[in-house]
Amino acid sequence: MLGIIGGSGFEKFDGFKVIEELPRETPFGLCSSSFKKVEIDGVECLFLSRHGSHHELLPSEINYRANVYNFKKFGAEAVVSFSAVGSLAKEFKPGDMVIPTQYIDRTKGLRAHTFLGDGLVGHVSLAKPISSVMLENAMAKSQGKSWDSHFSKTYVCIEGPYFSTQAESKWFCSMGADIIGMTHFPEFALMREAGLSYLPCCFVTDYDCWDDSIAHVTLQEVLEVMRNNNAKAYNLTQDLVALKEHLWQGCQNVKEGLASGLMTPESLWPEGSKSWLNTLLN
Repeated sequence: MLGIIGGSGFEKFDGFKVIEELPRETPFGLCSSSFKKVEIDGVECLFLSRHGSHHELLPSEINYRANVYNFKKFGAEAVVSFSAVGSLAKEFKPGDMVIPTQYIDRTKGLRAHTFLGDGLVGHVSLAKPISSVMLENAMAKSQGKSWDSHFSKTYVCIEGPYFSTQAESKWFCSMGADIIGMTHFPEFALMREAGLSYLPCCFVTDYDCWDDSIAHVTLQEVLEVMRNNNAKAYNLTQDLVALKEHLWQGCQNVKEGLASGLMTPESLWPEGSKSWLNTLLN
């Protein structure tokens, strides 16, 4: 089953038919919002609003572990995430889609960022954090769309809720980052730990502050871009959902997660962890 995460501007999609609302409770606390089992063109998927049903959660307040755990618990094998981002280069215009395949983490350590710890030790590789199979399918389905798409770019994740200073923005450009956002770390890392294939689809709302020659848009202009981006995301979702399991078939994420990276033998697992850990390992 495919899971879908809706970020800023993607809290809901009018074309989704809600079949069932699933529990928010997990061993790691409450998810951002209730999980919804939805139907898209006859195909069942899971949907979660990342910032809450009414966008009430700051990026630092999102319970990433609970969100990822519930996708695994309710049967997702792959997850597509939709996010609003700022652009760090003129070529990535408001309204464009950018799919990053690399990340730079500049959060401040406030976020619970791993399922490990408290007696559980392991290591997983984040060298290539995004599903190459899903990326190739997204590239194919993006051909001929009414918007421009860019692939294999780098996303820098900041803590927020503030936007960058201009000095920081210029620094991020010099580091090789292409887009900037506040929510993909630790989301992509936890997806890897859980053995879930992950595809981030980012839609540009505006330019970050690195260049004074680029006029900064007003809030109303950003909201209009977000509204149009929502329609684009739903259009792409329909194409991706139609592929069913072929969207992620052949991904190696399951082999690269905790299923192979957990070092602590089962006999030494902390009391109470066996049930939820088995969910992540299977």
